[in-house]
Amino acid sequence: MMSLLSVQNLKLHFPVRGGVLLRAVASCKAVDGVSLEVDKGETLGLVGESGCGKTTLGKSIVRLLDPTDGRIVFDGEDITHSSVRALRPKRRHMQMIFQDPAESLNPRHTVRDILEEPFIVQKLGNKQERRQWVMELLDKVGLSTSAADRFPFEFSGGQRQRIGIARAIALKPKLIVCDEPVSALDVSVQSQVLNLLLDLQRDMGLSYLFIAHGLSVVKHMSDRVAVMYLGRIMELAPAEVLYRDPRHAYTKALLDAIPVPDPAKRRKRELLQGDVPSPINPPEGCAFGFRMKHPRWKDSVGMDLKLEEIAPGHWVQKCPCCVA
Repeated sequence: MMSLLSVQNLKLHFPVRGGVLLRAVASCKAVDGVSLEVDKGETLGLVGESGCGKTTLGKSIVRLLDPTDGRIVFDGEDITHSSVRALRPKRRHMQMIFQDPAESLNPRHTVRDILEEPFIVQKLGNKQERRQWVMELLDKVGLSTSAADRFPFEFSGGQRQRIGIARAIALKPKLIVCDEPVSALDVSVQSQVLNLLLDLQRDMGLSYLFIAHGLSVVKHMSDRVAVMYLGRIMELAPAEVLYRDPRHAYTKALLDAIPVPDPAKRRKRELLQGDVPSPINPPEGCAFGFRMKHPRWKDSVGMDLKLEEIAPGHWVQKCPCCVA
């Protein structure tokens, strides 16, 4: 069965300019050779620390950013170098939910204007039909129809994110990139938004690329999980397998960072040490082993550190300092 989304060796390098003439003197390797697939109706979780390239990868997939190299195949069509005009009909089927709803919603537009805009851009329906569709969208995301004539600043953070979700599902897409959709919300509201996303996935057959900082939220949402570090995938496995049997040292460190709800319970933690290396001048060999000053890091220098399948569906970047 063909995957809905296939990303192959994707790279996105931003030029670093300097000197009087602002010439490119180096490049920031935000995404550096990522390969992954998302099947129809599946949720692939993508986790990692801030600055590891998760959001950049998500924006590249929906072509808000142009990749430097690699391929993006969506619904059987290579869209890596598609023009803006060629992408327009594809936009109906791939949408994005942004991290901060306050920043992603136009403060000068009413909710009705915000939700009508996708239909206008895609030239769908007349004015009366679009108004009816807006009411249906508000109902789907749990907002009253009176919200249509109000402005984004009149809503709470959770309600604004519901408006963002309504905009994302307006054109009945096949894939939604969720860029940390609950990280800016109160803990009490996060579960409501996550359950809304699960309900919409069930009812509409959606596929999600779910980006998050921590593995605790991703566990609730994902079928498979990819762990990203400094622009590369370190480990990729079914969610249950990853939580039960993590193989990469970075994955283990992220799992150790998940808070335990029982304050009386103590456990041994493998705390992360050092700083994340610069993506402008990444170290040779294993970047995580270099950060941790692992005694076997030098053994990884010069090695071709690619993902290897160690069990059915369980991929890991094997290196002497991070994988036993």
